[in-house]
Amino acid sequence: MRNITVSVPEDVYRRARIKAAELDTSVSKLVGEYLIDLANTESEFERLARLESELRGQISDFSASARLSRDDVHERR
Repeated sequence: MRNITVSVPEDVYRRARIKAAELDTSVSKLVGEYLIDLANTESEFERLARLESELRGQISDFSASARLSRDDVHERR
């Protein structure tokens, strides 16, 4: 377990102590739990990588050779 030092304005610290007391815990415990939640939250990069993987998993029977010909693509209707 690592210890860290965090600086906050006096009024923030006072309100945090009150909130911690209401929850029957410590400011240190509240900050620690917040940081654990923050660290466990999926980053934007991880979210996009997961979505890409899910979308790629939905693609089936794709073959580049099954594409339309140039004439078919540019056919006017």
